[in-house]
Amino acid sequence: MPARRRALEREAATSATEAIAAVEATASRGTAPTGVRHVAIIMDGNHRWANARHLPGAAGHRAGARNVRAIAEACADAGVECLTLFAFGTENWQRPRREVRLLMDLMRSVLENDIDELNHQEVQLRVIGERSRFDGDLQERMADAEALTRDNKKMRLNIAANFGGRWDITEAARALARDARSGVLEPESIDESVFTSYLSLGDIAQPDLCVRTGGDHRISNFLLWDLAYTELYFTDAFWPDFDRDCLQAAFAWFEERQRRFGRRA
Repeated sequence: MPARRRALEREAATSATEAIAAVEATASRGTAPTGVRHVAIIMDGNHRWANARHLPGAAGHRAGARNVRAIAEACADAGVECLTLFAFGTENWQRPRREVRLLMDLMRSVLENDIDELNHQEVQLRVIGERSRFDGDLQERMADAEALTRDNKKMRLNIAANFGGRWDITEAARALARDARSGVLEPESIDESVFTSYLSLGDIAQPDLCVRTGGDHRISNFLLWDLAYTELYFTDAFWPDFDRDCLQAAFAWFEERQRRFGRRA
């Protein structure tokens, strides 16, 4: 009996040690605060990150591309249900042609090199935006990545590419007009919830927290409709430097906010 009791005590001690280690591991990864289901990020500052290090701008974009998977995994570990990244805006076509080509190549690289790991992490990928302007091979990679990860449930990752908030609203209005003209719905039935359902992210909860890196304080034609009651967090950290600690700082800031949605506290 004493030997049996000692064995049980050792087993209990081992279980307690493992439980403590699990708690510590979870704490080190960080957890999203209650109420943060959907995080949106405007990834800015790649070029200035490179300039500060006397590197070509391309080095900054490459460093920024490498950070996409790291932050996606950090959000998934923290329990975030949805992450939306502003990768390429409709206005970004106005940048130098060489820079645009590089950004397209980096998008290809992320879809080719990171998608297996994201799939392993049970992340579902979806690309939002007008795809027709992209080269055919890039459109195919987008479709393949979406098909591969379609059934994943841990977190949804939306990549906004050739996306603009005004474009999104305009497309929704066109689709609504077509459906009203064809008799699918009555104009009188159109309210905010119906309109929202026609937007690119109309099937998920709107962002709770939007982070912009790089020091600028604007949303740059991102999710104009969706961000109506989103908490906006601005940081001077350039996107390649935005790591798990920066993400936790944004979460800590969010916890201090009082979200009233027009009501009294």
